[in-house]
Amino acid sequence: MGQGASIVSDTPGTTTDPVEKTLELDPVGPVVFIDTAGIDDEGALGALRRERSERALDRTDVALLVTDGAWGRDEEALEAAFAARKLPYFVVANKADLAPADDPAAVLPEAVRDALAGRGIAVVAASALLGKGLDAVRERIAMLAPEHAIAQPHMLSDLVPPGGLVVLVVPIDLGAPRGRLILPQVQAIRDLLDGDQMCLVVKERELRAALERLSAPPDLVVCDSQVVLKAAADTPPGVPLTTFSILMARLKGDLVELARGAAAIERLGPGDRVLIAEACTHHPLADDIGRVKIPRWLRQYAGGDIEIDVTAGKELSDDMAAYALVVHCGGCVINRGNMLARLRAARRAGVPMTNYGLAISLTQGVLPRALGPFPAALDAFRAAAKGA
Repeated sequence: MGQGASIVSDTPGTTTDPVEKTLELDPVGPVVFIDTAGIDDEGALGALRRERSERALDRTDVALLVTDGAWGRDEEALEAAFAARKLPYFVVANKADLAPADDPAAVLPEAVRDALAGRGIAVVAASALLGKGLDAVRERIAMLAPEHAIAQPHMLSDLVPPGGLVVLVVPIDLGAPRGRLILPQVQAIRDLLDGDQMCLVVKERELRAALERLSAPPDLVVCDSQVVLKAAADTPPGVPLTTFSILMARLKGDLVELARGAAAIERLGPGDRVLIAEACTHHPLADDIGRVKIPRWLRQYAGGDIEIDVTAGKELSDDMAAYALVVHCGGCVINRGNMLARLRAARRAGVPMTNYGLAISLTQGVLPRALGPFPAALDAFRAAAKGA
């Protein structure tokens, strides 16, 4: 980081929770470094630290296995965890200032280095104390960063031709942050500018008038999920329409699988349990989307009371199998790897997962319209709904 971000010492257990720090790292862009607790801690508290460290892997795109020469069961267990997640990694041989000048990586035994080289794993010598070798560490991070981390996938610009026009419907209500737009709305605008397309931003009550003033229909209308019913009514049938949240499902996760998961709403009945999962934490409002509106719409759709649990933050519930459905937020504050890890966790538990935009569009009766721009996802939903 080039600055003191963690308290370190020779005493085991100094770092108790993962410490996170953000940095603009060229050429990757904005990254979050996560300094995990030690993996060799003993006792009950040490087990909790190790669990927190292992869970951080589900939010990781590139791993740095840092050692000052130790190599044994703990490091091998980490390698196995990386392999299970198909996580690119390399080894940082720290404290290179204690090694011979002509072989700074010698803090790590030669046999270990040979074995790593045989598996194609790079070893980078560095000294955090003296700041040496850190440029090589950063270069290796950039080299291993997944393509989607450097070259941001299209959010929506691939859905319309160059020079095309997209109308973005952005409500300004109690849930809108003061003085700014929410991240998916900003990302949509930037993606369209990068794609040499135009966008017109309106509030929901202005959509019909805006469309009437255009000399030609827009190529796409994108709306906030909470106003999808009104937006669908105000948008002519021949104009494609979708929601910001559905676009985020495609950008951050697996839209086809999440669309398939939405069909589970058709099977919900009184007494079922549903998990509402949010990646961020915020102070809930009186009519909060995840805690009030979606539960209300699901209960109305199911025709009875449904038990709703809400989790917010970096981790999902440990008791996933207890739920009939997981409804996840758009995931704008987490990376694609984390969202896919959450999908895998739900899949392992045998629980379907969908997201806010898909669930809202279904309960409002307009999901086929909102999935119109994505034929594969629409087919997956219809097939799953037919099975339901």
